[in-house]
This record gives sequence, C-alpha cells and structure tokens, in this order.
Amino acid sequence: MPIDATQPYDDDNIFAKILRGEIPNKTVYEDDFALAFHDINPQAPTHVLVIPKGRYVSWDDFSAKAEAEEIAGFVRAVGHVARTMGLVEPGYRLLANIGGHGHQEVPHLHVHLFGGRPLGPMLMSV
Repeated sequence: MPIDATQPYDDDNIFAKILRGEIPNKTVYEDDFALAFHDINPQAPTHVLVIPKGRYVSWDDFSAKAEAEEIAGFVRAVGHVARTMGLVEPGYRLLANIGGHGHQEVPHLHVHLFGGRPLGPMLMSV
C-alpha cells in the first residue's frame, strides 16, 4: 500500500531492519552514507536498491533535512553502483517513488537502479 511521504520515519520499516542487520540482503555496495543491494523481486535483469543510512522517509525529506555531506555521499554511491555494475553503457534507469501518487511502499528513501535490457517508455500515455 502506498505511503504518505510526509509521515514520520518508522524505525520498523524493512530498510531500517536491513540497515540494522536484522534482515539479510545481497549487498552490492556499502559506505558511510549508503547501502546498495539486489531487490528481492527484480523488475529487470539488474535491479538494485540504494538507500541512505540516515532516517529519511522520501527524497523530499532527504533533500530538506540531510547534511550536504550525506546528500553528496548518497548521490556518489548511486553513481558508483551504476558504474561498477556496468550500467552506464548501454544505459539504465533511476527511479525514486515518493508518496501515494508515486506509489512509494517503504517509508525509507530508496532509489531503484534498473538495467540489463531496453526498459521501454517510462510512463504510459494518459
């Protein structure tokens, strides 16, 4: 069920549990600012989630409250994962769902990296 991106951070969300080591994951990359791991329900041959280590509900929450060092570290982590997984050529897609209309399901900021095949148009025509 989509969540409200303005809700308070929930320390019991699945990504918080992954960050605490309570739920295993297939880690792709980790540094002081981010954790990247394979999605358990991949939607493309390559489907990796990148999450910040801070307590942020959404991109809006992160961009408003994170320190500049956290923002730079997270963005660099996303780029590092894309490069090391060989996604830059022929290309990949980044997706961050925010709030109900964006169909955000986990109340912790996360970016999806999709690649490994042509991904088609991003949105269906209205």
